[in-house]
Amino acid sequence: MKPIPILKPMPVLPLGIPRCYCFPPSLLRRCSLSGFLFSSASSPFPSLPPSCSSFEKLLRPCPGFYSFPRMEHFWTRGSADKNNVLVEQLKQYGVIKTKKVAEVMETIDRGLFVPDGNSAYIDSPMPIGYNATISAPHMHGTCLELLKEHLQPGMHALDVGSGTGYLTACFAMMVGPQGRAVGVEHIPELVASSIENVKRSAASSLLNGGSLSLHVADGRQGWPEQAPYDAIHVGAAAEKIPQPLLDQLKPGGRMVIPVGSFFQDLQVVDKKLDGSISIRSETSVRYVPLTSRAAQLQGF
Repeated sequence: MKPIPILKPMPVLPLGIPRCYCFPPSLLRRCSLSGFLFSSASSPFPSLPPSCSSFEKLLRPCPGFYSFPRMEHFWTRGSADKNNVLVEQLKQYGVIKTKKVAEVMETIDRGLFVPDGNSAYIDSPMPIGYNATISAPHMHGTCLELLKEHLQPGMHALDVGSGTGYLTACFAMMVGPQGRAVGVEHIPELVASSIENVKRSAASSLLNGGSLSLHVADGRQGWPEQAPYDAIHVGAAAEKIPQPLLDQLKPGGRMVIPVGSFFQDLQVVDKKLDGSISIRSETSVRYVPLTSRAAQLQGF
């Protein structure tokens, strides 16, 4: 009789994505804890129906690859507990590195900013309507870490494509009542719902006090009224960095923006005190495009 082989336990893969989803190695262009990018052209799987979201086309059910562990116990927790567990996972996997970012993501409950019917505490982007998404928690953590030195009390921050208002609320908590956190979003319905989301959150007093504001506007043009900004975050991918955003970035400030069409990089843009610009790529990512309202509503 042959001895029964000892199987090594499957490694626990990051951040609570539902089991039965996988990342086939042949699809992986670059993988890091702060971003995934896949080439659908090399996919061994049959095409998904047109109704599937872009994220569903990236994460496909497949028994042949690594699957993620079950998390039934996780779903029995209350909202605040789930949010804290999510933050703890992001810390364990090195996405969140600093106490400041951990505290703000614990304080602003993601569950208040994700539409009903979606799993707010799973590390994946979620649809929010109007062909828009709320980014995955690991991307929020990554961007907050990249911008944290430019989100000190009293500083000004701009969130382009503010969507549900989640990251704008995080910015507001970090810059405080003496600073300014501005969100711009070109879908009026999303702006209206984001204001209601913020009102239910720990950032409500900042909204009421005026240090946090959300506006209907074309984010590609920024928001000149509160410029210059110490920190600018862009939540959709631009083919090239919009000049108005560069103009509104304060000397010494930093912008984080995804750039590209299919192949995208999260670029970190620093404006030096003399006004010169330096750009580096942080990681490969996949965002919806930064485009006009009409193009977005038509599905790009």
